[in-house]
Amino acid sequence: MDDMRLALLLNAVSPAIGGVLVRGEKGTAKSTAVRALAALLPPVDRVVGCRFACDPAAPDPRCPDGPHPAEPVVERRPAALVELPVGAAEDRVVGSLDLEKALAEGVRAYEPGLLAAAHRGLLYVDEVNLLHDHLVDLLLDAAAMGRCHVEREGVSVSHAARFLLVGTMNPEEGELRPQLLDRFGLTVEVAASRDPAVRVEVVRRRLAADADPAGFAARWADADAAVARRVADARARLGRVVLSDAALRQIAEVCAAFDVDGMRADIVTARAAVAHAAWQGRERVGAEDVRVAARLALPHRRRRDPFDTPGLDEKRLDEALRRAQDEHPDDPDEGDGSTGGRGPDGGPRPDGGPGGGSGPDGSTVDGSRPDGGAAPADRPDGGGPTESGAHGDPASRSGRRPEPAGERRSGRPEPAGERRSGRPDGQRPDEGAGAVAVPRSGLRARLFTAPGIGEGVPGRRSRARTGRGRTTGARVPAGRPGALHLPATVRAAAPHQAIRGRQHGPLRLRPADVREAVREGREGNLVLFVVDASGSMGARQRMSAVKGAVLALLTDAYQRRDKVAVIAFRGAGAQTLLPATSSVLAASTRLAELPTGGRTPLAEGLLAAADLLRVERLRDPKRRPLVLVVTDGRATAGTDPLSRADRAAAVLRSTGAPCVVVDCESGPVRLNLAKRLATHLNAAHHPLAHVTTTPLTALATTPSPGSRGFRAGETEQAGQTTGQNPEIAAVGATAGRSS
Repeated sequence: MDDMRLALLLNAVSPAIGGVLVRGEKGTAKSTAVRALAALLPPVDRVVGCRFACDPAAPDPRCPDGPHPAEPVVERRPAALVELPVGAAEDRVVGSLDLEKALAEGVRAYEPGLLAAAHRGLLYVDEVNLLHDHLVDLLLDAAAMGRCHVEREGVSVSHAARFLLVGTMNPEEGELRPQLLDRFGLTVEVAASRDPAVRVEVVRRRLAADADPAGFAARWADADAAVARRVADARARLGRVVLSDAALRQIAEVCAAFDVDGMRADIVTARAAVAHAAWQGRERVGAEDVRVAARLALPHRRRRDPFDTPGLDEKRLDEALRRAQDEHPDDPDEGDGSTGGRGPDGGPRPDGGPGGGSGPDGSTVDGSRPDGGAAPADRPDGGGPTESGAHGDPASRSGRRPEPAGERRSGRPEPAGERRSGRPDGQRPDEGAGAVAVPRSGLRARLFTAPGIGEGVPGRRSRARTGRGRTTGARVPAGRPGALHLPATVRAAAPHQAIRGRQHGPLRLRPADVREAVREGREGNLVLFVVDASGSMGARQRMSAVKGAVLALLTDAYQRRDKVAVIAFRGAGAQTLLPATSSVLAASTRLAELPTGGRTPLAEGLLAAADLLRVERLRDPKRRPLVLVVTDGRATAGTDPLSRADRAAAVLRSTGAPCVVVDCESGPVRLNLAKRLATHLNAAHHPLAHVTTTPLTALATTPSPGSRGFRAGETEQAGQTTGQNPEIAAVGATAGRSS
């Protein structure tokens, strides 16, 4: 977990970096590490009585509890660790109006929320990828402005909200919104070590902590105190660290080589490089500091679409650093600590720690010695992993698994000025090597929605009554009131004031007067893909166009915060490729690996969809489904296949789930079987060419999908590949005319 510890400690040294996002599999102590960081942060001074933790040396002039006296009473307290639950209410996050005082005393009183409590401390969001969109919007606003603005129920409040944002997530449960992802300064991938010695030591320490928590903490108290002192020393050294023009050129060269968007990557990398130099006890930023900072700041900023896995080609990183040095070989800033922990050939020195070099005492970032052991202060029990256990497994050192065969990055350097628009599909020559194996269409899907108004989880697809959105009315609350509809509450109480003896003063209210607001917004749906993968789809080489269209629909589902599930039918039956999940990335991966061939068991596919919907309705009753059946309508498996398909369609229709049939039939002779299926399902019918808002000619390629699926980069614009299949080209031409 070296990368994770280093990223957290660099933010402890310089909170201006912008926080850390920790991605990784479950059971890797992500939350444990983040919670332990708070104890290592230096204590903060605050003005006594200020609910917003104002700094006595520089109090906020706009603090709601101000103005503060010139010489306020000061108290010192540990840095705050505030946890933001995934299911937190908006009022609890930003604060709310004190309704009791407002209605009983006629005064506007503001109760601060979690963002105020986290000011000058650490805000931790576990499972940040599951955070509701309205809470993400609040975090984005506070992270961008450093302030929390509250405008609600007649209250207008603004207070400082600068905090160290740390989030943990399991990518299997869905990805993070790009806007919030970019707000995290650094990101790291973690995975459990596959070395048995390391795993044994983890279990041994966990059992020891469970048996004697106080004694276990006491054994490690000196080590914690040493790290806390090192953080404090690095903070004091931070202002003296020199960031030379040579180091800035290296940062710019690296960011340009990886073609990241905007300038935030350059700024974050510069801040992280300065913090790393201060952490290592140096007062000048060197090439190794830039390299470590880029490894942590750039992986999540070079993603081009939701299905790109974050990562960084370290060969390209070294090439960019060498290119910057070669362009300015006689720079006076070079040579003074600029090589950091790198050897003369650009590789790691024998005494350099993993990704962080060695500290002043010869230990690495986590306290381990270069020989694979640990510093005396960090091993009070004399135990711990052996040399091979601590550093023998490259995956355990970096927190990343070895890359599977066929997904290794090419490492080919790219000219710094090359833009991603140099290829028709927007892909650089080497970009597909580390990405998910799916065809990149770059197409935008048309919006399909569920009819009516639901009451599901907030999202961006179908109309629903949610906690956010425009107010459409008021109602008597069935249980605990939600958002107060103040005018309706006053109107309900007004006729009874004389009976209640009110002559003047505050309005006299009773619980029966309270009305809650009815708001209409958007909800996320369960989008179920039922995909025909039979031979009738693959024989005409249409699966390239089908996969591209479904990929566009998956991208749309990702952007609209839907859950997705994938069922494929071919041969003798149907298979659930992916149960209902928020991980659209997993759905795209299963789609890419989808084989084709065999007969068309259409009835089995429809029945499998009905079964999955019944199960999901029990698990998540408020989330409305939307079924997308992608087929040409043929049914060839079993006896009397068309009649069986009609009966299966009736079963699926009885679930009440709205359906859309995407008709993949093409060619001059049309049987219109998909349209017939749509009639039996009472579903909307759309030709494949109408699913996207742009023509499908970009998906017209010669190679058959076969059983391997498509790799990223196998699709080209029409007319730039040879042997283009005329039938798929006709599909694209039809889409072009319809557009």
